[in-house]
Amino acid sequence: MKIKIDLHNHSCLSPCGSDDMIPSLIAFEAMEKEIDILALTDHNCSRNLIPFKEACDLCDIIPIFGMEVNTIEDVHVLTLFEKIEDAQEFGFYIETLLPKIKNDPKLFGNQNIVDMEGNIITTFDKSLLTTCGISLEDVVNECLSRDGLVIPAHIDKKANSILSNLGFLPDLNYSALEAIRPFDLKETNNKTIIQGSDAHYLEHIGRRSCFLEQSEKSYQGLKQGLIDGNVSYIH
Repeated sequence: MKIKIDLHNHSCLSPCGSDDMIPSLIAFEAMEKEIDILALTDHNCSRNLIPFKEACDLCDIIPIFGMEVNTIEDVHVLTLFEKIEDAQEFGFYIETLLPKIKNDPKLFGNQNIVDMEGNIITTFDKSLLTTCGISLEDVVNECLSRDGLVIPAHIDKKANSILSNLGFLPDLNYSALEAIRPFDLKETNNKTIIQGSDAHYLEHIGRRSCFLEQSEKSYQGLKQGLIDGNVSYIH
């Protein structure tokens, strides 16, 4: 069966994300778009994952718990986990590596931690738009050691991507690669190429989702689907 996935979305915790991007609304919007497997991937932080899980459970969506880590090379990498505890543990580890730079909401946007109803519990103080003190290779190794999936983000983007910042694709054990225009890629190291919405506004959710041909709608099905590489794209 075709499983619709979207593995790159930001909540109101990411300063670049709209304040309307509360986890429950993200899940409800994804349900309207008939997305089967949905990931929340805030920048360098995992503190909105609990309401995301609650909302996905209500919407009968398989939640994937993640972050978009900004490595020391200024490369954005999606790190995705089946278990919320693994994502939170990795998230707290990444928080310790963030430089002590305070977020300026007027310049960069709010970093809201919310509950299921969207009420603001608190705000995250450190800037989440900075690079953190971990290399691309270490992100790959740390994520995989926790049975996670590691997917370099928007590798064909002109900023904050492997190809733009390093000029080549290091031969590491990625689970897949994410691209905005997968048909234009020449350098893939034979990895499966997916699309992700990189949603910062509710209307962005599902805009670049894609399909995996897989028998099982689950994290393990997703993992196997990325290995098999049976991907089709929404035009």
